[in-house]
Parts: sequence; structure tokens; C-alpha cells
Amino acid sequence: MKHTLVAIVLSLAWSVSATADVTVKQTTAGKGLGMSGSAPATTYIKGDKMRSEVQLGDKTHVTIYDLDAQKMYIFDSKKKEADVWDMADFAQELSKKVDVSSIKASLKPNGQTKQIAGATATGFDLEVSMQSAMAGNQSMMMTVNLQGPVWIVKGAPGAADYNRFYKAAVEKGWIFSDPRAAKGQPGQAKAVAEMYKQISDIGGIAYESDPQVKMSGEGPMAGLLAKIGNVSFSSTVTTVETVPLAEELFAPPADYKLNPKK
Repeated sequence: MKHTLVAIVLSLAWSVSATADVTVKQTTAGKGLGMSGSAPATTYIKGDKMRSEVQLGDKTHVTIYDLDAQKMYIFDSKKKEADVWDMADFAQELSKKVDVSSIKASLKPNGQTKQIAGATATGFDLEVSMQSAMAGNQSMMMTVNLQGPVWIVKGAPGAADYNRFYKAAVEKGWIFSDPRAAKGQPGQAKAVAEMYKQISDIGGIAYESDPQVKMSGEGPMAGLLAKIGNVSFSSTVTTVETVPLAEELFAPPADYKLNPKK
């Protein structure tokens, strides 16, 4: 359960001409699954690579996404080792646990605007739903619903490259959360990925967002899901920059031990 909310927070940069490196700093928050609170986070984009960092207490959690190599690296500042996930294999495994044909998604303008970090953001209402098997068990099917407001700044610095990364990742079947959490909640992971796709289709960067994930089911599942409760997470951008980024930022340090995961 702990991995689920940490993974969501790690991925909360939200969808950000030709090639400009992008750095997005934001404040993130989450509630549910026994966790709550806020944390600073930073996302770096360079071509088909992304690095997400979130500061939780005295520890920095890092996730690196390398689309070309189809690898995800996860590590923290307290250990000199990184977990390595083969995302081609993982995406194939996850597709067996989520009914992709059931996905319904929309991102509609709500007619509102507001100033965020010195920019004018346009309001949208996001809704995503799909059928999923809890922990991959086909006898425990449920409906995952993700919805909430999103405030997008079109034409924000680096938006084209930010959106291009997310589109490429979703096309490869990637998720933007810890695979350990996704195994237990595959529908939630896929719903978040669809959220990024919807935002990248609109274009721009979501400077603020406040979605909630609710799960529902029938029979014994209904009671179980009620006990698990709902999850909410939010993000507010503080700065967006397009300064050059070093390649070594997008790989674990050379002296780290690499641990293959499945």
C-alpha cells in the first residue's frame, strides 16, 4: 500500500520546439492508503528519458524512465543500489489485468481560468474509468474511476517536449508509478497513464491538478473496496525551465548495484 501513494507522488509532474530539455518543480500532496502530507518534487525531461524526484523526509526517491532502453530504474538517496524493471515485459503482463477496451476518458474545458506561478491556466474537468482485476485476480473485478480538475497552461515553456515524452511512453504501454504498486492496483496505474495521455493530447503543462481515485465493485468486492478507501493526490507547479540537462542525470550512478526485478 505504501508503494502506491509514493509512486503516484513520484509521477506528479503532469503533462509538459524542437528539442528542449525541461525541468518542472512542483509541490505534491496525497491522502489515502495510510499516508498523507505534502512534498516537493522535480521532474526532468530530456528526449525519451525522464527523471522524477520527490523529497520525503530526509530521503529522496528517484525514478528514471528510459523509453529507448525500455528500462525503469527506482532508487533512493539512502542506498547505493537501484531496482531495474524491463518495461516491455511488464507492460505485456499488466495488459492482461486491465480491460483496455473498457477505458472511457474525457478532458473537457470548464470555462474557468486562474493565475498559477505567474501564468494563466485554463480549467478542465478530467474523467477516466476502466475495468480492472485487483492484484490481477480475474475473479475480483472492479471499476476504477479517476476524476478531478486540471489547470493547463498552453504554450508553457518545454510543453512540446514534455507532451511528446508522455505520448511515446503511453504508446509503449508504460505506467508512471512503481511497478510493485501497479501489480496490486493495475487499474489505478493504467488510469493515471490514461490521464497523462489526455493531458498531452490537449497540449501544454498542467500547472495544478487535484484528482481522486475511487474504486467500486459488486458483492464481496464492494465491502473490501470500501475498507481500502479512496485516494487523492494533487500537484501545483512552482517553476518550469528549459535549461540543458546532463545525460548522467538519466541513469543510476555508475557505482550503484543494479537489481533486476519482475
